[in-house]
Amino acid sequence: MDFCFSKTAPIVETAKGKLRGFRFKGVDHFYGVRYAKARRFQMPEPVAPWEGVKDAGSYGMICPVLGEPQPSGEVLIPHRFWPSSEHCQYLNVWTSSCDRLAKKPVMFWIHGGGYAAGSSIEQVCYDGFNLAKLDDVVVVSVNHRLNAFGYLDMSAFGEKYKNSVNAGMADLVEALRWVRENIAGFGGDPDNVTIFGQSGGGAKVTVLGQIPEAEGLFHKAIVMSGVIPSDMNQNLVSGKELVLEILKPLHIPENQAERLEKVPVPQFIWAVNKAVRAIYKQGKRVSWGPAPNGYYVCDPLEGSFTAHSLTVPTMVGSVLAEFAFGPGRDIKNMTEADSEKLVKDFYGPEGGGKILAEFRKAYPNTPVAFAADMDDMFLPATVEYVKKKAKDASAPVYNYLFAKVFDYDGGKAAWHCSDIPYFFHNAGMIPVCHQENWEMLDRVMSSAFVSFARTGDPNTQGLPQWDRCQDGRMVTMVLDDQCYTQTNMQDELLPLLAAYKPHASFDFGAPAEEEEEEGGNAWVF
Repeated sequence: MDFCFSKTAPIVETAKGKLRGFRFKGVDHFYGVRYAKARRFQMPEPVAPWEGVKDAGSYGMICPVLGEPQPSGEVLIPHRFWPSSEHCQYLNVWTSSCDRLAKKPVMFWIHGGGYAAGSSIEQVCYDGFNLAKLDDVVVVSVNHRLNAFGYLDMSAFGEKYKNSVNAGMADLVEALRWVRENIAGFGGDPDNVTIFGQSGGGAKVTVLGQIPEAEGLFHKAIVMSGVIPSDMNQNLVSGKELVLEILKPLHIPENQAERLEKVPVPQFIWAVNKAVRAIYKQGKRVSWGPAPNGYYVCDPLEGSFTAHSLTVPTMVGSVLAEFAFGPGRDIKNMTEADSEKLVKDFYGPEGGGKILAEFRKAYPNTPVAFAADMDDMFLPATVEYVKKKAKDASAPVYNYLFAKVFDYDGGKAAWHCSDIPYFFHNAGMIPVCHQENWEMLDRVMSSAFVSFARTGDPNTQGLPQWDRCQDGRMVTMVLDDQCYTQTNMQDELLPLLAAYKPHASFDFGAPAEEEEEEGGNAWVF
């Protein structure tokens, strides 16, 4: 029988009590497992023990967002939407065996959406079934507090709020503690946990490496399009200023700021959005995310990597065109002369000529027209991160770049999130992934991640030799219809992009106008 959710369904004894999942096609599923509880703005605490057996057959609540999304681009990135609650500390587990002696590698997924949105099930391709069944790993995905619920700095208003600016990260640490204490019961090895995440999830992977309390809770790290440029944190409002603006529309005096804990969620979100708009009108910015304090050391690109993080094998990568969401161009049918003209028109005759020459060297199999779509947001910071860590780390550091061109709207180079389905062994679930060589990429990309999670080395059958990065030698695995490696491939290109690419400003934290509030914002992840 393919499905079992009855008295004989899989039951696991956790440290707090028993959970009943369901078995489907050889994989045990446990959804909506509560790993912590927390009061608003405060640190998470373990859940209380329970009697009997809890059902784990439904996904848990996700964190509320500050504005309902306006779905768009669903063909490129199919999403799922789910009910929300600020009490969102839930995780999901997929495993092919709950045998305590199995000791399978554990892959702990942290979703994207910056620090403001998203969920453990928000993208269709986040499903852990295939990794568990086909690659024999235990997959864990996790919800945690976001935006003002996870990163509002209330520290000026009381000792109990001293780490409110990092509450969302503290949730993730608590989830990793749950994994350490309980994952053996799901067939996982608590001494072989790989954290991996994309976009905001990748950024959270980098942050976890800088939190001393997380040391020893994970053993490998994968950062996907998640090294955030430090210049995105310019001209930020202080935590106290923002809180004072939130108090105004609620008519709460400063000396009673604690009342924010009890403001109903819809009213709290309304006040936060009103405050954010006021802050922007003052010429300042609001950026939800962690901040250095006694809990979180620092951004390693602004300070130093912690000594422990330098002992953790790390894989870091991005995609060719990240946020190149321009109009479709029939690149497949362009002549070489038309492609060159497009690039020169974009960068200027001098810059375009130089970039074309370097692009051809770095990406010999990619139509040169896509030089106009090259990412300059994540890539420079990714290169800096990889080079800095490879120089100082005792553990290996690996780099990849996903460069596939999709037959979509005349031809589209790999966009932000386009690599996720392949790494999850889920390209078969996503219609746009059904392109030439999709099965090969699905196999080798997921296999590389699983190999890295298992051993700390991503080399796998179907890929050329993939060497670690070293001081002065950054090796990049280019994942494409034909996979190949390049050494120091960005050293000439990135300065040219910095010099010649027209400036484009992306401020994902910018508020919508008040009259548009009900319409929400388009997904960008």
